[in-house]
Amino acid sequence: MAGVDGVDLAALIETVIIVGDFVIKAVAVGVVPENRRPSSSSAWLLLILFLPIVGLPLFLLLGSSRVNARRHRIQAEANRELDDGLAHLPTVPPEADLPASLVSIMTLNRQLTSLPCVPGSVEEVLTDYRPMMADIAAAVDGANRYVHVEMYIAAWDEVSEVVFAALARAHQRGVEVRLLVDHLGSRRYRGFGRMRRRLDDMGLDWHLMLPIDPLRRRWRRLDLRNHRKIIVIDGRTAYLGSLNLIGPHYRSARNARIGREWRETAVRLSGPIVGPVESVFAVDWYTESGEELPAERYFETFEPQPIGGSCNALQVVPSGPGYPTQPNLRLFTSLIHHAQRELLIVSPYFVPDEAILEAVTTAAHRDVRVELFVGEKADQFMVQYAQSSYYRVLLEAGVRIHRYPAPYVLHSKFLTLDDEVAVIGSSNMDLRSFNLNYEISLMGAGGDLPRRLREVAAAYREASSELSLAEWEARPLYVRYLENVLRLTSALQ
Repeated sequence: MAGVDGVDLAALIETVIIVGDFVIKAVAVGVVPENRRPSSSSAWLLLILFLPIVGLPLFLLLGSSRVNARRHRIQAEANRELDDGLAHLPTVPPEADLPASLVSIMTLNRQLTSLPCVPGSVEEVLTDYRPMMADIAAAVDGANRYVHVEMYIAAWDEVSEVVFAALARAHQRGVEVRLLVDHLGSRRYRGFGRMRRRLDDMGLDWHLMLPIDPLRRRWRRLDLRNHRKIIVIDGRTAYLGSLNLIGPHYRSARNARIGREWRETAVRLSGPIVGPVESVFAVDWYTESGEELPAERYFETFEPQPIGGSCNALQVVPSGPGYPTQPNLRLFTSLIHHAQRELLIVSPYFVPDEAILEAVTTAAHRDVRVELFVGEKADQFMVQYAQSSYYRVLLEAGVRIHRYPAPYVLHSKFLTLDDEVAVIGSSNMDLRSFNLNYEISLMGAGGDLPRRLREVAAAYREASSELSLAEWEARPLYVRYLENVLRLTSALQ
Protein backbone atom coordinates (compact mmCIF):
# COMPACT_ATOMS: atom_id res chain seq x y z
CA MET A 1 0.00 0.00 0.00
CA ALA A 2 1.57 3.25 -1.16
CA GLY A 3 1.46 6.25 1.11
CA VAL A 4 2.42 9.89 1.00
CA ASP A 5 5.76 10.60 -0.74
CA GLY A 6 6.23 6.93 -1.48
CA VAL A 7 6.10 5.76 2.13
CA ASP A 8 4.68 2.25 2.47
CA LEU A 9 1.94 2.75 5.10
CA ALA A 10 1.40 -0.97 5.61
CA ALA A 11 5.09 -1.49 6.35
CA LEU A 12 5.10 1.57 8.63
CA ILE A 13 2.09 0.34 10.61
CA GLU A 14 3.63 -3.10 10.93
CA THR A 15 6.88 -1.60 12.19
CA VAL A 16 5.04 0.57 14.74
CA ILE A 17 3.12 -2.45 16.01
CA ILE A 18 6.28 -4.56 16.34
CA VAL A 19 8.21 -1.79 18.07
CA GLY A 20 5.25 -0.97 20.33
CA ASP A 21 4.84 -4.61 21.28
CA PHE A 22 8.54 -4.87 22.12
CA VAL A 23 8.48 -1.65 24.17
CA ILE A 24 5.41 -2.77 26.14
CA LYS A 25 7.01 -6.11 26.99
CA ALA A 26 10.40 -4.58 27.83
CA VAL A 27 8.82 -1.99 30.13
CA ALA A 28 6.54 -4.60 31.73
CA VAL A 29 9.49 -6.81 32.70
CA GLY A 30 11.06 -3.90 34.57
CA VAL A 31 7.90 -2.40 36.06
CA VAL A 32 5.47 -5.20 36.96
CA PRO A 33 7.65 -7.01 39.57
CA GLU A 34 8.18 -3.87 41.69
CA ASN A 35 6.97 -4.52 45.28
CA ARG A 36 4.95 -7.50 44.06
CA ARG A 37 5.01 -11.17 45.05
CA PRO A 38 6.80 -13.47 42.55
CA SER A 39 3.59 -15.40 41.81
CA SER A 40 1.68 -12.21 41.09
CA SER A 41 4.50 -10.84 38.95
CA SER A 42 4.66 -14.05 36.93
CA ALA A 43 0.91 -14.10 36.32
CA TRP A 44 0.81 -10.47 35.16
CA LEU A 45 3.88 -10.88 32.95
CA LEU A 46 2.47 -14.00 31.31
CA LEU A 47 -0.74 -12.14 30.49
CA ILE A 48 1.06 -9.04 29.20
CA LEU A 49 3.72 -10.93 27.22
CA PHE A 50 1.31 -13.34 25.52
CA LEU A 51 -1.76 -11.09 25.23
CA PRO A 52 -0.52 -7.50 25.45
CA ILE A 53 -3.73 -6.06 24.00
CA VAL A 54 -5.67 -7.61 26.91
CA GLY A 55 -2.97 -7.70 29.57
CA LEU A 56 -1.81 -4.10 29.46
CA PRO A 57 -5.26 -2.47 29.87
CA LEU A 58 -6.09 -4.92 32.66
CA PHE A 59 -2.83 -4.16 34.43
CA LEU A 60 -3.42 -0.42 34.16
CA LEU A 61 -6.95 -0.87 35.51
CA LEU A 62 -6.39 -3.55 38.15
CA GLY A 63 -2.66 -3.93 38.60
CA SER A 64 -2.09 -1.50 41.45
CA SER A 65 -3.13 -2.31 45.02
CA ARG A 66 -2.12 1.15 46.21
CA VAL A 67 -4.68 3.60 47.48
CA ASN A 68 -4.22 7.30 46.96
CA ALA A 69 -1.65 9.31 48.88
CA ARG A 70 -4.30 10.94 51.07
CA ARG A 71 -5.50 7.60 52.44
CA HIS A 72 -1.95 6.46 53.13
CA ARG A 73 -1.22 9.74 54.89
CA ILE A 74 -4.33 9.48 57.08
CA GLN A 75 -3.48 5.93 58.15
CA ALA A 76 0.15 6.86 58.89
CA GLU A 77 -0.94 9.86 60.97
CA ALA A 78 -3.46 7.71 62.84
CA ASN A 79 -0.77 5.14 63.64
CA ARG A 80 1.52 7.86 65.00
CA GLU A 81 -1.27 9.20 67.21
CA LEU A 82 -1.99 5.70 68.49
CA ASP A 83 1.70 5.13 69.21
CA ASP A 84 1.86 8.36 71.20
CA GLY A 85 -1.49 8.03 72.96
CA LEU A 86 -1.07 4.36 73.91
CA ALA A 87 2.66 4.40 74.72
CA HIS A 88 1.87 3.95 78.43
CA LEU A 89 0.07 0.65 77.79
CA PRO A 90 2.09 -2.58 77.69
CA THR A 91 1.90 -4.69 74.56
CA VAL A 92 0.34 -7.49 76.61
CA PRO A 93 -1.47 -6.99 79.96
CA PRO A 94 0.72 -8.42 82.76
CA GLU A 95 -2.20 -10.44 84.14
CA ALA A 96 -2.53 -12.29 80.83
CA ASP A 97 0.41 -14.60 81.67
CA LEU A 98 0.97 -15.75 78.09
CA PRO A 99 3.88 -17.84 76.76
CA ALA A 100 6.75 -15.89 75.22
CA SER A 101 5.94 -17.23 71.75
CA LEU A 102 2.47 -15.63 71.82
CA VAL A 103 3.81 -12.41 73.30
CA SER A 104 6.18 -12.28 70.33
CA ILE A 105 3.27 -12.54 67.87
CA MET A 106 1.35 -9.83 69.73
CA THR A 107 4.45 -7.66 69.63
CA LEU A 108 4.54 -8.18 65.86
CA ASN A 109 0.88 -7.14 65.63
CA ARG A 110 1.52 -3.96 67.60
CA GLN A 111 4.57 -3.07 65.53
CA LEU A 112 2.51 -3.35 62.34
CA THR A 113 -0.77 -1.76 63.52
CA SER A 114 0.10 0.33 66.64
CA LEU A 115 -2.61 -1.50 68.64
CA PRO A 116 -1.68 -3.37 71.85
CA CYS A 117 -3.31 -6.43 73.31
CA VAL A 118 -5.85 -5.42 75.96
CA PRO A 119 -8.33 -7.17 78.27
CA GLY A 120 -11.84 -7.72 77.08
CA SER A 121 -14.88 -9.90 77.37
CA VAL A 122 -16.30 -12.05 74.59
CA GLU A 123 -19.90 -11.84 75.70
CA GLU A 124 -21.35 -13.98 72.94
CA VAL A 125 -20.30 -16.03 69.93
CA LEU A 126 -23.19 -15.63 67.49
CA THR A 127 -23.93 -18.12 64.71
CA ASP A 128 -27.71 -18.02 64.03
CA TYR A 129 -28.51 -15.47 61.35
CA ARG A 130 -31.78 -13.91 62.46
CA PRO A 131 -30.95 -14.03 66.20
CA MET A 132 -27.70 -12.21 65.31
CA MET A 133 -29.68 -9.40 63.73
CA ALA A 134 -32.02 -9.32 66.72
CA ASP A 135 -29.06 -9.21 69.12
CA ILE A 136 -27.57 -6.22 67.27
CA ALA A 137 -30.93 -4.45 67.18
CA ALA A 138 -31.40 -4.93 70.93
CA ALA A 139 -27.96 -3.47 71.59
CA VAL A 140 -28.74 -0.49 69.34
CA ASP A 141 -32.02 0.03 71.20
CA GLY A 142 -29.99 0.27 74.40
CA ALA A 143 -27.65 2.97 73.04
CA ASN A 144 -27.53 6.26 74.94
CA ARG A 145 -24.84 8.24 73.12
CA TYR A 146 -23.86 6.84 69.73
CA VAL A 147 -23.92 3.91 67.31
CA HIS A 148 -21.19 3.37 64.72
CA VAL A 149 -21.76 0.85 61.91
CA GLU A 150 -19.28 -0.10 59.18
CA MET A 151 -20.30 -2.77 56.67
CA TYR A 152 -18.97 -4.16 53.43
CA ILE A 153 -22.52 -5.04 52.35
CA ALA A 154 -25.63 -3.25 53.57
CA ALA A 155 -29.03 -3.98 52.07
CA TRP A 156 -32.41 -3.11 53.55
CA ASP A 157 -34.48 -6.29 53.40
CA GLU A 158 -36.95 -8.23 55.53
CA VAL A 159 -34.17 -9.64 57.73
CA SER A 160 -31.92 -6.58 58.12
CA GLU A 161 -35.01 -4.41 58.64
CA VAL A 162 -34.82 -5.04 62.39
CA VAL A 163 -31.38 -3.37 62.56
CA PHE A 164 -32.27 -0.45 60.29
CA ALA A 165 -35.43 0.15 62.34
CA ALA A 166 -33.36 0.19 65.53
CA LEU A 167 -30.96 2.70 63.95
CA ALA A 168 -33.94 4.90 63.04
CA ARG A 169 -35.29 4.75 66.61
CA ALA A 170 -31.86 5.59 68.00
CA HIS A 171 -31.58 8.61 65.73
CA GLN A 172 -35.07 9.78 66.70
CA ARG A 173 -34.22 9.78 70.40
CA GLY A 174 -31.08 11.85 69.84
CA VAL A 175 -28.41 9.13 69.66
CA GLU A 176 -25.60 9.86 67.18
CA VAL A 177 -25.76 7.30 64.35
CA ARG A 178 -22.91 7.01 61.87
CA LEU A 179 -22.99 4.49 59.04
CA LEU A 180 -20.31 3.46 56.52
CA VAL A 181 -21.06 1.07 53.65
CA ASP A 182 -18.72 -0.04 50.90
CA HIS A 183 -19.85 1.43 47.58
CA LEU A 184 -19.44 -1.49 45.19
CA GLY A 185 -19.92 -4.12 47.89
CA SER A 186 -23.45 -2.81 48.53
CA ARG A 187 -24.34 -1.39 45.13
CA ARG A 188 -24.60 -4.76 43.42
CA TYR A 189 -27.58 -5.81 45.54
CA ARG A 190 -31.14 -5.08 44.58
CA GLY A 191 -32.67 -2.06 46.29
CA PHE A 192 -29.41 -0.11 46.77
CA GLY A 193 -30.87 3.14 45.41
CA ARG A 194 -33.98 2.81 47.56
CA MET A 195 -31.85 2.13 50.64
CA ARG A 196 -29.87 5.32 49.99
CA ARG A 197 -33.06 7.35 49.76
CA ARG A 198 -34.42 5.83 52.96
CA LEU A 199 -31.19 6.58 54.83
CA ASP A 200 -31.36 10.18 53.63
CA ASP A 201 -35.02 10.46 54.59
CA MET A 202 -34.19 9.16 58.08
CA GLY A 203 -31.55 11.87 58.43
CA LEU A 204 -28.77 9.42 59.24
CA ASP A 205 -25.13 10.52 58.89
CA TRP A 206 -23.85 8.00 56.40
CA HIS A 207 -21.13 7.72 53.73
CA LEU A 208 -19.91 5.35 51.03
CA MET A 209 -16.50 3.76 51.50
CA LEU A 210 -14.06 3.81 48.58
CA PRO A 211 -16.65 5.43 46.30
CA ILE A 212 -16.31 5.17 42.53
CA ASP A 213 -17.40 8.51 41.05
CA PRO A 214 -15.34 9.50 37.97
CA LEU A 215 -17.27 12.76 37.52
CA ARG A 216 -15.93 13.91 40.89
CA ARG A 217 -12.45 12.50 40.22
CA ARG A 218 -13.02 9.67 42.68
CA TRP A 219 -11.57 6.63 40.95
CA ARG A 220 -9.45 3.68 41.97
CA ARG A 221 -8.99 0.01 41.29
CA LEU A 222 -12.54 -1.42 41.20
CA ASP A 223 -11.83 -4.49 43.33
CA LEU A 224 -10.01 -2.51 46.04
CA ARG A 225 -12.71 -2.64 48.70
CA ASN A 226 -13.39 -2.05 52.41
CA HIS A 227 -14.45 -5.50 53.59
CA ARG A 228 -14.69 -4.73 57.33
CA LYS A 229 -17.78 -5.48 59.41
CA ILE A 230 -17.84 -3.41 62.62
CA ILE A 231 -20.52 -2.17 65.00
CA VAL A 232 -19.68 -0.08 68.11
CA ILE A 233 -22.28 1.11 70.61
CA ASP A 234 -21.54 3.75 73.26
CA GLY A 235 -17.91 2.66 73.42
CA ARG A 236 -19.03 -0.27 75.57
CA THR A 237 -20.18 -2.92 73.10
CA ALA A 238 -18.69 -3.99 69.78
CA TYR A 239 -19.50 -6.59 67.15
CA LEU A 240 -17.18 -7.98 64.49
CA GLY A 241 -17.03 -11.10 62.36
CA SER A 242 -18.27 -12.27 58.97
CA LEU A 243 -21.85 -10.94 59.14
CA ASN A 244 -22.96 -8.33 56.60
CA LEU A 245 -26.08 -6.22 57.08
CA ILE A 246 -28.21 -8.27 54.67
CA GLY A 247 -30.49 -11.29 54.87
CA PRO A 248 -29.15 -14.85 54.62
CA HIS A 249 -30.25 -15.23 50.98
CA TYR A 250 -28.32 -12.10 49.94
CA ARG A 251 -31.36 -10.59 48.22
CA SER A 252 -31.57 -13.38 45.62
CA ALA A 253 -34.92 -14.94 44.78
CA ARG A 254 -33.10 -17.95 43.35
CA ASN A 255 -31.12 -18.41 46.58
CA ALA A 256 -34.35 -18.34 48.56
CA ARG A 257 -35.97 -20.80 46.17
CA ILE A 258 -33.18 -23.40 46.40
CA GLY A 259 -32.57 -22.85 50.12
CA ARG A 260 -29.13 -21.24 49.77
CA GLU A 261 -28.27 -19.37 52.95
CA TRP A 262 -25.02 -17.93 54.25
CA ARG A 263 -23.61 -19.36 57.48
CA GLU A 264 -21.93 -16.67 59.60
CA THR A 265 -20.05 -16.23 62.87
CA ALA A 266 -19.66 -13.00 64.84
CA VAL A 267 -18.70 -12.02 68.37
CA ARG A 268 -20.11 -9.45 70.77
CA LEU A 269 -17.38 -7.77 72.81
CA SER A 270 -17.20 -5.53 75.85
CA GLY A 271 -14.45 -3.99 77.95
CA PRO A 272 -11.25 -2.24 76.87
CA ILE A 273 -11.10 -4.17 73.58
CA VAL A 274 -13.93 -1.97 72.29
CA GLY A 275 -11.47 0.96 72.12
CA PRO A 276 -9.26 -0.56 69.41
CA VAL A 277 -12.34 -1.56 67.39
CA GLU A 278 -13.57 2.03 67.68
CA SER A 279 -10.20 3.36 66.52
CA VAL A 280 -10.46 1.39 63.28
CA PHE A 281 -13.91 2.82 62.64
CA ALA A 282 -12.73 6.34 63.49
CA VAL A 283 -9.95 6.26 60.89
CA ASP A 284 -12.32 4.96 58.21
CA TRP A 285 -14.96 7.52 59.17
CA TYR A 286 -12.51 10.42 58.97
CA THR A 287 -11.20 9.14 55.64
CA GLU A 288 -14.66 9.16 54.07
CA SER A 289 -16.38 12.02 55.91
CA GLY A 290 -13.61 14.38 57.04
CA GLU A 291 -15.05 14.39 60.58
CA GLU A 292 -12.60 13.69 63.39
CA LEU A 293 -14.06 11.83 66.37
CA PRO A 294 -12.64 13.33 69.63
CA ALA A 295 -10.65 10.85 71.69
CA GLU A 296 -12.09 12.09 74.99
CA ARG A 297 -15.59 11.17 73.86
CA TYR A 298 -15.06 7.95 71.94
CA PHE A 299 -11.95 6.14 73.19
CA GLU A 300 -12.06 5.91 76.97
CA THR A 301 -12.44 2.13 76.82
CA PHE A 302 -8.78 1.60 75.93
CA GLU A 303 -8.03 1.98 79.65
CA PRO A 304 -8.32 -0.94 82.11
CA GLN A 305 -11.74 -1.23 83.77
CA PRO A 306 -13.77 -3.84 85.62
CA ILE A 307 -15.27 -6.34 83.19
CA GLY A 308 -17.35 -9.46 83.50
CA GLY A 309 -18.10 -12.43 81.34
CA SER A 310 -15.36 -14.38 79.63
CA CYS A 311 -12.13 -12.36 80.00
CA ASN A 312 -9.49 -12.69 77.31
CA ALA A 313 -6.26 -11.10 76.19
CA LEU A 314 -7.56 -9.62 72.93
CA GLN A 315 -5.88 -7.74 70.10
CA VAL A 316 -7.45 -6.05 67.09
CA VAL A 317 -5.44 -6.47 63.86
CA PRO A 318 -6.60 -4.18 61.04
CA SER A 319 -5.13 -4.68 57.58
CA GLY A 320 -5.50 -3.49 54.01
CA PRO A 321 -3.85 -1.30 51.38
CA GLY A 322 -3.19 1.35 54.04
CA TYR A 323 -0.93 -1.20 55.78
CA PRO A 324 1.79 -2.17 53.26
CA THR A 325 3.23 -4.69 55.76
CA GLN A 326 0.20 -7.06 55.41
CA PRO A 327 -0.57 -7.53 59.15
CA ASN A 328 -3.22 -10.22 58.62
CA LEU A 329 -0.97 -12.35 56.43
CA ARG A 330 1.89 -12.13 58.94
CA LEU A 331 -0.46 -12.91 61.83
CA PHE A 332 -1.90 -16.01 60.18
CA THR A 333 1.49 -17.24 59.04
CA SER A 334 3.02 -16.78 62.49
CA LEU A 335 0.16 -18.53 64.26
CA ILE A 336 0.11 -21.48 61.87
CA HIS A 337 3.83 -22.03 62.48
CA HIS A 338 3.11 -21.75 66.21
CA ALA A 339 0.60 -24.64 66.22
CA GLN A 340 1.77 -27.75 68.06
CA ARG A 341 -1.22 -30.09 68.29
CA GLU A 342 -4.27 -28.86 66.40
CA LEU A 343 -5.07 -26.22 63.79
CA LEU A 344 -8.63 -25.50 62.62
CA ILE A 345 -9.17 -23.11 59.71
CA VAL A 346 -12.65 -22.01 58.63
CA SER A 347 -12.45 -19.98 55.43
CA PRO A 348 -15.01 -19.67 52.63
CA TYR A 349 -12.31 -18.51 50.21
CA PHE A 350 -9.10 -20.43 50.80
CA VAL A 351 -6.75 -19.24 48.08
CA PRO A 352 -3.46 -18.99 49.98
CA ASP A 353 -0.24 -17.32 49.00
CA GLU A 354 3.03 -19.25 49.10
CA ALA A 355 3.73 -18.44 52.76
CA ILE A 356 0.33 -19.63 54.04
CA LEU A 357 0.34 -22.78 51.89
CA GLU A 358 3.82 -23.70 53.08
CA ALA A 359 2.92 -23.00 56.71
CA VAL A 360 -0.25 -25.13 56.58
CA THR A 361 1.36 -28.10 54.84
CA THR A 362 4.44 -27.87 57.09
CA ALA A 363 2.19 -27.98 60.15
CA ALA A 364 0.54 -31.13 58.80
CA HIS A 365 3.95 -32.70 58.14
CA ARG A 366 4.87 -31.88 61.77
CA ASP A 367 1.97 -34.13 62.83
CA VAL A 368 -0.23 -31.21 63.78
CA ARG A 369 -3.88 -32.16 63.26
CA VAL A 370 -4.86 -29.67 60.53
CA GLU A 371 -8.48 -29.36 59.47
CA LEU A 372 -9.79 -26.99 56.79
CA PHE A 373 -13.49 -26.14 56.58
CA VAL A 374 -14.74 -24.84 53.23
CA GLY A 375 -18.00 -24.80 51.34
CA GLU A 376 -18.87 -27.68 49.05
CA LYS A 377 -19.80 -25.06 46.48
CA ALA A 378 -18.57 -21.47 46.71
CA ASP A 379 -20.85 -18.59 45.81
CA GLN A 380 -18.30 -17.37 43.24
CA PHE A 381 -17.40 -19.44 40.16
CA MET A 382 -13.76 -18.32 39.92
CA VAL A 383 -13.13 -18.80 43.64
CA GLN A 384 -14.62 -22.30 43.52
CA TYR A 385 -11.98 -23.57 41.10
CA ALA A 386 -9.07 -21.42 42.26
CA GLN A 387 -9.61 -22.72 45.79
CA SER A 388 -10.01 -26.36 44.82
CA SER A 389 -6.73 -26.23 42.87
CA TYR A 390 -4.96 -26.42 46.25
CA TYR A 391 -6.80 -29.46 47.56
CA ARG A 392 -4.41 -32.07 46.22
CA VAL A 393 -1.28 -30.66 47.85
CA LEU A 394 -3.19 -30.15 51.08
CA LEU A 395 -4.57 -33.69 51.11
CA GLU A 396 -1.18 -35.18 50.28
CA ALA A 397 0.32 -33.32 53.24
CA GLY A 398 -2.32 -34.81 55.54
CA VAL A 399 -4.72 -31.87 55.86
CA ARG A 400 -8.31 -32.97 56.48
CA ILE A 401 -10.73 -31.02 54.26
CA HIS A 402 -14.36 -30.76 55.36
CA ARG A 403 -16.84 -29.46 52.79
CA TYR A 404 -19.95 -27.84 54.18
CA PRO A 405 -22.93 -29.03 52.12
CA ALA A 406 -24.53 -27.04 49.34
CA PRO A 407 -26.76 -25.14 48.92
CA TYR A 408 -25.51 -23.45 52.10
CA VAL A 409 -22.60 -21.02 51.82
CA LEU A 410 -20.08 -21.32 54.65
CA HIS A 411 -19.07 -17.68 55.12
CA SER A 412 -17.58 -17.79 58.63
CA LYS A 413 -13.93 -16.79 58.98
CA PHE A 414 -11.96 -17.96 61.97
CA LEU A 415 -8.94 -19.97 63.07
CA THR A 416 -8.12 -21.81 66.30
CA LEU A 417 -5.01 -23.61 67.46
CA ASP A 418 -4.04 -25.77 70.41
CA ASP A 419 -7.02 -24.74 72.58
CA GLU A 420 -5.21 -21.50 73.41
CA VAL A 421 -5.53 -19.02 70.53
CA ALA A 422 -8.28 -17.97 68.15
CA VAL A 423 -8.68 -15.39 65.40
CA ILE A 424 -12.03 -14.23 64.05
CA GLY A 425 -12.99 -11.36 61.79
CA SER A 426 -13.68 -10.32 58.22
CA SER A 427 -10.47 -11.62 56.66
CA ASN A 428 -10.56 -14.60 54.36
CA MET A 429 -7.52 -16.80 53.90
CA ASP A 430 -6.95 -15.59 50.36
CA LEU A 431 -4.84 -13.25 48.26
CA ARG A 432 -7.57 -10.64 48.03
CA SER A 433 -7.85 -10.28 51.80
CA PHE A 434 -4.08 -10.10 52.16
CA ASN A 435 -3.50 -7.51 49.45
CA LEU A 436 -6.62 -5.71 48.26
CA ASN A 437 -9.30 -5.54 50.96
CA TYR A 438 -9.45 -3.50 54.12
CA GLU A 439 -10.03 -6.13 56.82
CA ILE A 440 -10.28 -6.43 60.59
CA SER A 441 -9.30 -9.47 62.67
CA LEU A 442 -9.47 -10.19 66.40
CA MET A 443 -6.85 -12.39 68.05
CA GLY A 444 -7.79 -13.87 71.42
CA ALA A 445 -5.62 -15.81 73.85
CA GLY A 446 -6.77 -17.12 77.21
CA GLY A 447 -10.40 -17.16 78.20
CA ASP A 448 -12.78 -19.45 76.37
CA LEU A 449 -12.95 -17.89 72.88
CA PRO A 450 -10.84 -20.72 71.37
CA ARG A 451 -13.08 -23.34 72.97
CA ARG A 452 -16.28 -21.67 71.81
CA LEU A 453 -15.05 -21.36 68.24
CA ARG A 454 -13.91 -24.99 68.30
CA GLU A 455 -17.49 -25.89 69.22
CA VAL A 456 -18.71 -23.98 66.18
CA ALA A 457 -16.19 -25.86 64.04
CA ALA A 458 -17.39 -29.16 65.55
CA ALA A 459 -20.93 -28.35 64.40
CA TYR A 460 -19.60 -27.62 60.91
CA ARG A 461 -17.68 -30.89 60.94
CA GLU A 462 -20.81 -32.82 61.89
CA ALA A 463 -22.72 -31.33 58.96
CA SER A 464 -19.89 -31.65 56.43
CA SER A 465 -18.44 -34.43 54.29
CA GLU A 466 -14.73 -35.11 54.43
CA LEU A 467 -12.88 -35.11 51.12
CA SER A 468 -10.49 -37.99 50.41
CA LEU A 469 -7.49 -37.90 48.10
CA ALA A 470 -8.84 -40.83 46.08
CA GLU A 471 -12.15 -39.03 45.56
CA TRP A 472 -10.38 -35.87 44.51
CA GLU A 473 -8.09 -37.63 42.05
CA ALA A 474 -11.16 -38.99 40.23
CA ARG A 475 -12.47 -35.57 39.21
CA PRO A 476 -12.85 -34.91 35.45
CA LEU A 477 -10.05 -33.47 33.33
CA TYR A 478 -12.04 -30.34 32.47
CA VAL A 479 -12.29 -29.56 36.19
CA ARG A 480 -8.52 -29.80 36.53
CA TYR A 481 -8.10 -27.50 33.56
CA LEU A 482 -10.44 -24.88 35.08
CA GLU A 483 -8.59 -25.13 38.38
CA ASN A 484 -5.24 -24.47 36.73
CA VAL A 485 -6.53 -21.51 34.70
CA LEU A 486 -8.36 -19.86 37.58
CA ARG A 487 -5.51 -20.48 39.98
CA LEU A 488 -3.36 -18.43 37.64
CA THR A 489 -5.91 -15.62 37.42
CA SER A 490 -6.22 -15.55 41.23
CA ALA A 491 -2.59 -14.45 41.36
CA LEU A 492 -3.37 -11.28 39.38
CA GLN A 493 -3.28 -9.11 42.51
